Amino acid sequence: MEIKMDLAQQLVATKKEFLVPCVYHFYQRPPVMVRGEGVYLFDSDGKRYLDCYSGVSVVSAGHSNPEILDAAIDQLRQLQHTTTIYLTEPMLELARAVAELAPGNLRRSFFCASGSEANEGALLLSSLATGRKECVYLKDGLHGRTKWAMSVTGLDMWRTDPNPLVTAHAVPGPRHPESLPALEQLLKQETIAAVIAEPIQGNGGIVVPPDDYWPQLRQLCSQYGTLLIADEIQTAWNRTGRWFATEHWNVVPDIVTVAKALGNGFPIAAYITTDEIAAHYTRPGASTFGGNLVSCRAALATLTYHKQHQLGDRSTTLGNRLRSQLIELQRRHPEIAEVRGRGLMIGVELCDAEKNPAAALTDSVLERMKDAGFLLGKTGPGRNVLTLMPPLVVTSDALDTVVEGLDQVLRLK
Repeated sequence: MEIKMDLAQQLVATKKEFLVPCVYHFYQRPPVMVRGEGVYLFDSDGKRYLDCYSGVSVVSAGHSNPEILDAAIDQLRQLQHTTTIYLTEPMLELARAVAELAPGNLRRSFFCASGSEANEGALLLSSLATGRKECVYLKDGLHGRTKWAMSVTGLDMWRTDPNPLVTAHAVPGPRHPESLPALEQLLKQETIAAVIAEPIQGNGGIVVPPDDYWPQLRQLCSQYGTLLIADEIQTAWNRTGRWFATEHWNVVPDIVTVAKALGNGFPIAAYITTDEIAAHYTRPGASTFGGNLVSCRAALATLTYHKQHQLGDRSTTLGNRLRSQLIELQRRHPEIAEVRGRGLMIGVELCDAEKNPAAALTDSVLERMKDAGFLLGKTGPGRNVLTLMPPLVVTSDALDTVVEGLDQVLRLK
């Protein structure tokens, strides 16, 4: 008798047949997502899920936001693509808008299509500007899938290249007291073009550095003539309550990389730097999909939406409230080892009684939260940090249901 597969089983079978095996998905029983609206996703059976991950910090202004879609559709009907070798308005309007928001004297943008590409470009620019060839990264950081970006990734799960560049040097992450002394030892060699770091490590488990870490990092880079690259691909655009997370410490990097929430789901990325540093990159540098007209119009509409609806303030207020509720939950559930984050970028670390990463429990919680209608992320080197990065348009009432759901799931562990 022939057994008929449901849609999810059919898609998993197709995925196994036609995709490279590295492309994985969450859940033992994965739903098939077919529609998004605001803070919710809907599967092929019509079930609704509160999205607490935002496509990994992408749809900060909500799924299928009509104000953003309308701007993109208008541009799509007029002109879809020309590439950077032709003169068009949207990319230049966006460059001006980004310069007005960027910290300090960062005002020159190079647009591309992905965060990996932005980080690769930032590292290239740092080498051109300094004449040096080496770079430093922090352990447990994630910077992308391209050769150089993967070489400066400090997470084993995401650093699959068996032959990373030997010019990339690791130092301990920001929570380790030996991090900055180890960095200074490398900088003293005066061969380091750049230090690349996330202001808050995302896939590393929502690691928030000590308050003095980034100011000291900035001082060390300035002292030894090394450029500081802030990878703000997950943190920028009000995810942590500020346009850029480095603003929490009044630090101005030499180069900032952005992507994800800039387009609210439309693929767009960039690195942003100063006039002086940008002046070192003069040879032709066209990008086929960099500054795509439709993505730029979507990005402009996204930034406007953030301003009009004060999403930075919302992120701060709702994030503080959610973090307090989760800390209260921690008192009732000893498996919650720590709650940490800024704004609506929050990690809930799960450990066993011996404080070892509880990866199996984390997977179980994710599965049961999904069944209850909540989609959370999973990060950390031990894959044991529940990650909450909902759209910034989420309501406090909706977040209350997440906490209640997590409480119920942990009671049933």
